[in-house]
Amino acid sequence: MTITTPKARRARPKWSHVVAVVVVVMPVSLPAPAKDYTGDQRPFQANYGGTGLMETPTARMAPVGEFSFTYSNIDPYSNYAFSFQPFSWLQGGFRYTSIAGRQFNADTPDRDYLDKGVDLKLRLLEERTYRPQIALGFRDFGGTGLFSSEFLVANKRFYDFDFSFGLAWGYLGHRGDIDNPLGVFGGRFDDRVGGGDTGDFNLKSLFTGQAAFFGGIQYHTPFEPLTLQLEYEGNDYSDEPRGLNIDQDLPVNVGARLRVNDNLTLSGAFERGNTAMFGATLNLGLAHLSQPKSDPAPVPIDRSPSDEADRDWAAVSRALASNAGIRVRKIKQSGDRLIVEGAQNRYRQYAQGELRANRILNNVSSSDISSFQYRYTSRGFYLRQDDLPRAPLPEREPFITQPTSIFAHDDYRRGVKIYGVSQNEVADASDSEKTLYDNAPSRFTWNIRPTLNQNYGGPDGYLYQIRAEASAEFRTDDHGWISGTIGYSLIDNFDKFNYIADSDLPRVRTFVNEYTDQTDLGIYNLQYTRTARLGENWFAMGYAGLLEQMYGGAGGEVLYRPFNSPVALGVDVNYVRQRDFDTQFDFRDYDTVEGHATAYINTGIQGVLARVSAGRYLAKDYGATLDLSRRFESGVRLGAYATYTSASVEDKFGEGGFDKGIYISIPLDTLFTKSTQNTLGFGWSPLTRDGGAFLNRRYSLYGLTSDRSLDGYWRGYEKATGQDR
Repeated sequence: MTITTPKARRARPKWSHVVAVVVVVMPVSLPAPAKDYTGDQRPFQANYGGTGLMETPTARMAPVGEFSFTYSNIDPYSNYAFSFQPFSWLQGGFRYTSIAGRQFNADTPDRDYLDKGVDLKLRLLEERTYRPQIALGFRDFGGTGLFSSEFLVANKRFYDFDFSFGLAWGYLGHRGDIDNPLGVFGGRFDDRVGGGDTGDFNLKSLFTGQAAFFGGIQYHTPFEPLTLQLEYEGNDYSDEPRGLNIDQDLPVNVGARLRVNDNLTLSGAFERGNTAMFGATLNLGLAHLSQPKSDPAPVPIDRSPSDEADRDWAAVSRALASNAGIRVRKIKQSGDRLIVEGAQNRYRQYAQGELRANRILNNVSSSDISSFQYRYTSRGFYLRQDDLPRAPLPEREPFITQPTSIFAHDDYRRGVKIYGVSQNEVADASDSEKTLYDNAPSRFTWNIRPTLNQNYGGPDGYLYQIRAEASAEFRTDDHGWISGTIGYSLIDNFDKFNYIADSDLPRVRTFVNEYTDQTDLGIYNLQYTRTARLGENWFAMGYAGLLEQMYGGAGGEVLYRPFNSPVALGVDVNYVRQRDFDTQFDFRDYDTVEGHATAYINTGIQGVLARVSAGRYLAKDYGATLDLSRRFESGVRLGAYATYTSASVEDKFGEGGFDKGIYISIPLDTLFTKSTQNTLGFGWSPLTRDGGAFLNRRYSLYGLTSDRSLDGYWRGYEKATGQDR
């Protein structure tokens, strides 16, 4: 659909509005004083999400790592917006807008229309004493583009005042104050093209059509929690989505923000000269999320350890588990080195566990022991060895409790050696290693926990299911185990899952409501898994059984992962058959072969991990998935992905031209006072689609071999030794 703007209207701006803009933004040209509060005031989220005033965006960025949820209501729109700040120069978000009085489609007359949008903002220039901050932004640039807009905006702070001034195209610039300045490059910029396929990016519409100025003032009052806002809009509401008729008596909006605390802000405004707005924003700072710990204190150092021959190594193993978080498999001695084989299962920072363990081992080691080695294993794989010198530990107490001079730390740090290890190397060294203690692991383990299964993003709203799950594992040997999970549905609202988009693909995921409706007690996993080491840097895994709720079958994976390399390469292939809706042992008629080649790339840029997969998906479509995620210092990982396949257009993907979503993984010890390696994950995808669907494998070799990466070891070392203070 092409929207043509009347030439006469664009060429003749309303001078009263232009004067209003000049009055609002005139101070932006004044130089800031020497004392500039650029970084002292956290910005607010606009009505549609993303940092801004009310209806208009600003060039301000949220603190790095901040995640925000904003709700705003201004008749006839209700907005639910999520915004995230992965980098200081990049802001992204997604939004749902419910439009009252407009039905979603003919089949759902009692459901308000729900529009989905993706937003992006880039900081081009950072504010300086005599220079404004400048940002380029894109609102609702995917899908139908009902609210799509592009904007260039500048901000300058003057004491407690923050001034913004910008130029917008599309929805934010519909007033058409000026001719499109890009018209000098050709007539293609005169008319705006909209109405693309849901889920597609409308690149042809960028910076086209009418344009308008917008701007505003934000005043941080002496009453610390209160901020006042005034803005001039570039939209005149004369051509709203879905044929809405909205009157605007005044293009100036006034509002107030009350920051209740660091995590909650309440908003109120009077907009369009005739309509009230109210809203609220919840913020969570992911980058520095932390919680004081009540872990056991490190054991005191015995400065004169005994040389007696008889030692209770079973007690040492228990102490290593309870105080250092190391689950011991074996304790050995080779010459002047004491070796601990096992796995770290409590502390995310391996150095913290090792420096605690050093104290325990020091107190029981004879004087001829000069170093401690921690040999980490996982699922039958020997993955790495960390060698730490014993001295100068007995002479000083710089570690964990009281830091001393940096020179003492440097001396000790130079003696720390970390390197990869394989089964062959361990076997070759076995003749020179004396086993002091062998702790055969328990073959059977189990646990019971609640599980939340959720789905949101579609017109049916937020869908959830709470299950009680019991999981168990039986180890056949070091390389093989049987795992299983059964779950009982306690409460859910999946009966509201009514909207299933058109698709010519096999229904590989959109039957999710059938599985929920017909399953009370279900077998969600029952499989046998076996691992093998094919070479120094080659790992393999095979598995068969009921692999997830919807599919059973057999498959395998091979991974090439050199020690501490920024790149790993893997291939997985799976033959699967769709399970029956009751999640028991029966199967449906649909089967397929699914698999991908995947590259894992640790970019080395601000903790960003790139994962690129290409192959065949469950609906027999071929394509590729790009997944980018950033890990913050807190351990929180924020990521986004997009999948394009051969089914994107031709076979009706399930709504939209591609699949996309974001996810957050939060370490639980950032929320609780006890250290743990467990994480809590959240994900969002606009719709449950059939195209681009992966098999939900329970285990991956990249996860099982995570010890092959140092993964911030030295940052953890500095934290454990107090050097980061």
